[in-house]
Amino acid sequence: MSDISPSPANGTGPRGLRQLGMAAGALALVVVAAGTWSRLHQADEARDWGQAQAIPSVHVITPRPTGTTDELVQPGTIEAWAAARLFARVPGYVRAWYADIGARVGKGAPLGAIDTPELDQEIIQARAALARVKAEAMLARSTAARWNDLLTSHSVSQQEADEKNANAATHVAAVREAEANLGRFLAMKSYATVRAPFAGIVTLRNADIGDLVGPGAASQTPMFAMADDHTLRVYVSVPQQFAPLIHKGLGARLTVPAWPGRSFAAQVVDQSGAINSQTGAVQVQLQTANPDGALKPGGFAQVHFDLPVPSGRVLLPSSALILRSGGTKVATVDAGGHVHVQPVTIAHDQGNVVEISAGLAPDARVIDSPPDSLQDGAAVQVEKPHG
Repeated sequence: MSDISPSPANGTGPRGLRQLGMAAGALALVVVAAGTWSRLHQADEARDWGQAQAIPSVHVITPRPTGTTDELVQPGTIEAWAAARLFARVPGYVRAWYADIGARVGKGAPLGAIDTPELDQEIIQARAALARVKAEAMLARSTAARWNDLLTSHSVSQQEADEKNANAATHVAAVREAEANLGRFLAMKSYATVRAPFAGIVTLRNADIGDLVGPGAASQTPMFAMADDHTLRVYVSVPQQFAPLIHKGLGARLTVPAWPGRSFAAQVVDQSGAINSQTGAVQVQLQTANPDGALKPGGFAQVHFDLPVPSGRVLLPSSALILRSGGTKVATVDAGGHVHVQPVTIAHDQGNVVEISAGLAPDARVIDSPPDSLQDGAAVQVEKPHG
């Protein structure tokens, strides 16, 4: 037998096979290790992504500082400086009217006239009664004078003279009574002409010729109504937190729907000095001149007050407020990305914006539109500003 040995050139000996197997095994180990490392890396990425997704993202804003003055706008009611409804004081029938609605009249100007036939007869009767008692009083005085003369000669007794003097005094009193009665009827007759109690504008006329007016009429309605619109009163309810800032002489501006873009100067006259328990506001009275009659009594106005603002107050959108038990709160974010829920005090609610007077630093980072699930101490991600 002859020995057969592999040629070194073909590399197929046992030693080459071992090396080839070791290389294949190493390659397999590398592949397995790479796959394992890739799966572990993907798991870490998935875990990190899940944790990142679990942290909510929030949008933060910075409170805006308030100015030195704050405009308080409240609805108000315009009223005439003086207003009156004029009723018929005497019974009768309307004979004429001299002023219609919208007419401007002076003080004492006649507005209407009333025929008073019953009162006229009472005046005639009172004049006759006065004439009678005057005649009786004249007779009583002359009789008393004669009796006093007779008393000096002792022709009559003192008792008889005293009786005549007393009778004369009684008739003098009766004359005064009759004069007062006639004066009362004449005073009533003066009301037959309805006159303007002050200079102003006629705002109502219910009187028509022939109407029965005054006591005894089927219904008591005013014949006329008047308003003095040269100067107007404006009544406005101011929330009680602003009451200490409202004082006599404080200026204000009025705006009305009828005159867009135009404002009217007004001034505080006084305030009620008491808080209305139903509205929580104090009633304030202002006055404004109305030389051109642009403002109408009974109208509506927006009253603008420029009030001084205490230092330290800031403005926030109302969307940043958290309304939970325990009062109004806001959520802020610290430098470490953690939430702090803190109570605040609202000084003035302007609708979309609120004025915070306490509980919030001017440089605080406030979460806008905080989610309901947000809790104190929670970690959040602050969204980067767009642009």
